Amino acid sequence: MPLKLPKIIGHRGCAAYAPENTLEGIHTAADMDIDWVELDVKLTKDEVPIIFHDDTLDRTTNGTGNMADRTYKELKDLECGSWFGESFIGIQIPTLEEALEVLIDRDMGLNLEIKPCPGREKETAEVALDLLSTIWDDHDRLLISSFQHVSLEVAHDIANDWHRGLLLPEEWPENWAELADYLQVSSVNVNAEHVTREQVETIMDMEKLVLAYTVNNPDQARILQSWGVDGFFSDCPDALQEGVFSVH
Repeated sequence: MPLKLPKIIGHRGCAAYAPENTLEGIHTAADMDIDWVELDVKLTKDEVPIIFHDDTLDRTTNGTGNMADRTYKELKDLECGSWFGESFIGIQIPTLEEALEVLIDRDMGLNLEIKPCPGREKETAEVALDLLSTIWDDHDRLLISSFQHVSLEVAHDIANDWHRGLLLPEEWPENWAELADYLQVSSVNVNAEHVTREQVETIMDMEKLVLAYTVNNPDQARILQSWGVDGFFSDCPDALQEGVFSVH
């Protein structure tokens, strides 16, 4: 089955309006009638999958140091909202399980980016996908993406019937097309600031969806859409809703 995606996916929940990768961010996106969100999953020291982006705790929590050095119990003692705004003081880093429960309750789709700490590319995918398989059964509303081809290879091997997306950085690896074919991805997710029209057309020729991150400017979205980009990850999806697209 081809993957059907909305035009707009909330980036890290709804990162312009709520702390990224939090349950509050998911609710904020849902309240704005956003159908899908993108979230990042990492592993704690004791292999609990949590929703978190950075390798270190300093930017978005009141902790410091490497996230992978902390157990889930230690991370639960931290808060991850005050950096964003006073109204979010005291909120906690969610587990993948908690996030999935909110998404199901709010009837939302998910792009889960496997964002492993260095050296944990395989186990992060294994643990996250194992949990997903026990909770999530809507194959049409799930996209597993990663910059790490090892993580996508795990997804290909153990959850082949779930759609996969290959994330490409600013500088594309020379073998990106071979990777996209080998991993049988449904989408190629590209950096909106650096992608060219020719690159978009190359992906389209491969019959893959083209998703662009992170697009907050309606003018940029219009240009990319005219090139053939299928969807956009946005911190402020309402700007694209009002400036480019209807809600769906």
